[in-house]
Amino acid sequence: MRAITIPEPGGPEAPVLAEVADPVAGPGEVLVEVAATAVNRADVMQRQGRYEPPAGASPYPGLECSGRITALGPGVAGWSVGDEVCALLAGGGYAEKVAVPVGQLLPRPEGVDLVTAAALPEVTSTVWSNVFQIAHLRAGETLLVHGGSSGIGTMAIQLGRAIGAKVAVTAGNARKLSSCAELGAEVLIDYHGQDFVAELGSHGADVILDVIGAEYLARNVEALAVNGRLVVIGMMGGAKAELNLSRLMSKRGAVIATTLRARPLNEKAAIVAAVREHVWPLVAARAVRPVVDSVVPLGEVAEAHRLMESSEHIGKIVLEVG
Repeated sequence: MRAITIPEPGGPEAPVLAEVADPVAGPGEVLVEVAATAVNRADVMQRQGRYEPPAGASPYPGLECSGRITALGPGVAGWSVGDEVCALLAGGGYAEKVAVPVGQLLPRPEGVDLVTAAALPEVTSTVWSNVFQIAHLRAGETLLVHGGSSGIGTMAIQLGRAIGAKVAVTAGNARKLSSCAELGAEVLIDYHGQDFVAELGSHGADVILDVIGAEYLARNVEALAVNGRLVVIGMMGGAKAELNLSRLMSKRGAVIATTLRARPLNEKAAIVAAVREHVWPLVAARAVRPVVDSVVPLGEVAEAHRLMESSEHIGKIVLEVG
């Protein structure tokens, strides 16, 4: 099969489309013929040599995919050859075939074509696990999403609105903020000229979903409502910062930091099962939809990575493989 390999870390031109050995479905796995995958920040970091795949994972980039099941490994039940699926991966999506643990499979959602379905597994799993399973966002609360026009952001806006929360977002220009408003965001903050703490008002945010990290830590604590929950899922703004515990205690707040890629299989399976139960019906009902900025052929992965690094996209960048 063909897959994107990274012979040496480097810029967008570093990934190479090469012939590699086919994967084999082991116990509790299925083999998926990949129709599409999607670009995530983790792929860029892996290409740069700053994010090694977890032990035992595929060496190829790609944290999600869509496609058709072509083989079942020993012990697999409930799925059949030919099923159209999408999946959360620890790696390997940038390839024509990938072996997937059965607990990380999702059926192609009703009303979403197979290529577009590749834009859903990582964002739905990340948002549902962090905003709802960990931070317990509830109806009537305020959710602040940093980077509201990103793949994660566009999904967080929609799921927040779907459960009855008020959604605030930060983004870098009017075009991006307009796209967030169309998805249901009510408080629109241009981080180039507006202070998100001031824009949230005296109540603040009950839940903050943050991809920036160190650069925003102090301001995020200021922005928390009493009993607020800050969930940090990225470090685009650095890894180390000073935390004012006195201020956090005065808010009775919580700071939580999580990753998804290296979690044990049973934890990922529980997250995926929750996404299937709670999010897939919203997708089928058209209350939530994948937001895709562009679809790029796998052989043009360098262009897809350049677009990701430019931060000019809105929603997901899909790589079509099939």
